[in-house]
Amino acid sequence: MERGDAFAVVLPNGVEFFTAYLAASQAGFYLVPVNHHLVGPEIAWIVSDSGAKVLIAHERFAVTARQAADEADLPAAHRYAVGAIDGFRPYAELLDGHPESAPPDRTLGWVMNYTSGTTGRPRGIRRPLPGKPSEQAYLGGFLGIFGIKPFDDNVHLACSPLYHTAVLQFAGASLHIGHRLVLMDKWTPEEMLRLIDAHRCTHTHMVPTQFHRLLALPEHIRRSYDVSSMRHAIHGAAPCPDHVKRAMIDWWGHCVEEYYAASEGGGAFATAEDWLKKPGTVGRAWPISELAVFDDDGNRLPPGQLGTVYLKMNTGGFAYHKDEAKTRKNRIGDFFTVGDLGYLDEDGCLFLRDRKTDVIISGRVNIYPAEIESALLAHPAVADAATFGIPHDDWGEEVKAVVEPAPGHEPGPTLATSLLAHCAPSRRLQTAQEHRLHHGDAPRPQRQALQATPA
Repeated sequence: MERGDAFAVVLPNGVEFFTAYLAASQAGFYLVPVNHHLVGPEIAWIVSDSGAKVLIAHERFAVTARQAADEADLPAAHRYAVGAIDGFRPYAELLDGHPESAPPDRTLGWVMNYTSGTTGRPRGIRRPLPGKPSEQAYLGGFLGIFGIKPFDDNVHLACSPLYHTAVLQFAGASLHIGHRLVLMDKWTPEEMLRLIDAHRCTHTHMVPTQFHRLLALPEHIRRSYDVSSMRHAIHGAAPCPDHVKRAMIDWWGHCVEEYYAASEGGGAFATAEDWLKKPGTVGRAWPISELAVFDDDGNRLPPGQLGTVYLKMNTGGFAYHKDEAKTRKNRIGDFFTVGDLGYLDEDGCLFLRDRKTDVIISGRVNIYPAEIESALLAHPAVADAATFGIPHDDWGEEVKAVVEPAPGHEPGPTLATSLLAHCAPSRRLQTAQEHRLHHGDAPRPQRQALQATPA
């Protein structure tokens, strides 16, 4: 391999993942983390598209890794396995024969994440390599945005898969500034509490679903673990219902903080104090980033007006690998968007509504799935929920929701009826309805906001 080359990994959370990450950053390579839940052809696409010259896989994912390597025409000598995979060389061979002293001419490498691919195939986010030694780059510096300091007895808990952009960024940055790391192989709510208590963890990166499932634990289990060591429980990646956020702050205190960002770069950050003053905000722009809201004609909107949220990183740009059209399409000048809708208030605080492509248009009315999901998640029988639109002859689209029942609750007509009754008087849905009426949209029966079909 030469500088600028890529290699892919299909690995669980573990030492091998970090060894690959550090090797890439020291040798001027691109590390391509692959979601190990993908099937063989999907992994093959990422390996081929990224130009990865080597694939390192764990034996847990032997079937899909072997299928992907075959489909991507990866030479047998370029396949390595942690454990045993037929046709793969032992991972230990990669560690043999290295000099104890640092090799000369090291240059900084980086991570090349692939987008989730909500439309079409996923695309790699590729940033130019600076061509300088890695020690000249303060790789943990961005944690200062969140008030996280080097050393300072910090212990980072990685409680989600490292193939996710933010999870690896937070964990890798923590490692670079002298923090101890605790890695969870598989997340469960009580095990997370146990690890925080046992290792006195100080910061972690989470998603709202984890909050919801922690709060669903019985009270005596929640209270049996000490989480007072936590300084920064930073969440992002999805909207967090207000009642869930408040409950976590009541339990864990003001360590519960929120950010909004994209794999492409840029973002906003809100402390617990910021959010309590302005419930629903995801914060103000990072010092290294800018935020703006534009309408569909590319006009920048003033505070309070809903539009498409755009971001800009002041530290450098990016391109979608092998997709110049997509790179240009999502830009207005130096700003880019991932398609979220929102508005900025007079203080520069960002409030999100939903992903533009997720908005359901029913009877000329914009319906935001995140609002309905928030209402559903407030029901004690709901562990998780997803809302989407399907075609309807009269309305254009109607709303459907898929619900995962919480433990102890059975799916069926009784639960569906209970959920409809719960959502009918929902403050969130009432507010949305009042907003539509205020702006002259056609009124709709409140019950139209949710159609329940047992599944």
